[in-house]
Amino acid sequence: MNEAGPTLFVVGASHHTTPLDWRERLSIGPDKMPALQSQFAALSGLQEFTILNTCNRIEIYGVAADADAIDCLQTTFCAAQEIARAEFAKVLIKRHGPDTIRHLIAVASGLDSQLVGENEIFGQLKAAYAAAQATSTVGPVLNRVFQKAFQAAKHVRTHTAISEGQVSTANVAVDLALTIFGDLSSARVLLVGAGEIGEKSAKAFRSRGTRSITVSSRTAAHAMKLASTLDASAIPFEKIHSHLADFDIVACATAAPGAIFTAATFAQAMKSRPASPLFLIDLALPRDIDPSAAELDNVYLYNLDDLAKISEQNRTARLGEVEKANAIIKERTARLWQNIQNQVPGSGID
Repeated sequence: MNEAGPTLFVVGASHHTTPLDWRERLSIGPDKMPALQSQFAALSGLQEFTILNTCNRIEIYGVAADADAIDCLQTTFCAAQEIARAEFAKVLIKRHGPDTIRHLIAVASGLDSQLVGENEIFGQLKAAYAAAQATSTVGPVLNRVFQKAFQAAKHVRTHTAISEGQVSTANVAVDLALTIFGDLSSARVLLVGAGEIGEKSAKAFRSRGTRSITVSSRTAAHAMKLASTLDASAIPFEKIHSHLADFDIVACATAAPGAIFTAATFAQAMKSRPASPLFLIDLALPRDIDPSAAELDNVYLYNLDDLAKISEQNRTARLGEVEKANAIIKERTARLWQNIQNQVPGSGID
């Protein structure tokens, strides 16, 4: 490592290196996050850090006094997630110095997303940074880096058409449903999960003519609130399994720690509607639906990686805008790195 001083870095894994089942193993559950933050905070030589934990990536941005601190961070993370270091090394993304800044701006801009130009990641990054501020794990370097990265990402989105067309997983999922059904006006939709993704999915269904939407959530008040906002109906979470046969489309986006629907549950539901297809959209991580449900007759299951493959044409259509965005990111990275280099002169670790 450069002996002149501490180094800015990011370590983690994303959809670029890890399939969905691996991201489930790496994802930090809300019950584990406080303990892991405390463990990181206690590491010698780790001066600042922020944890970004989403459906498509787990990344730890930080400032380390030496290479040993980064190594200890990886060991601590792997122990918490019960993953061998050798396994993690196979999917590991590690960047230092200006490459960290370039990566962060690309992530915030939606340029590094499965759906190029999607907007959700910007809010997720801001939430991760706010959480780090609340626990006092960021300092002068990360405060400046994140604030400038947010400004740069806004500039990218404003001065390119990278986000044109309201790119989001919810929109891709609903467009797929529209392609399959042809007309969603008579489709009966069950939305399980009333968080941000669930709300966006519900609004996407409404915008494409869906009249019958039923909302359910593990927190009844959340389901009632979203249902009221959309003029939809709500159903208690404990009753959804017995009513699955009543729906044509089931979209799941909960924060449950594991699957809430087994293949057997859908097999039972299909006995009441053997000739009517059931379209399942699993937008959760960890997944809400047992993958083996896809093997059932007349049941069609799509998860996050499936939707990303379907929307690959989105990336191709935006190649010109990607080039513009990369040019902006290169310029902003150089400017910010020049400004903070006296604080984190280390630019590389072997």
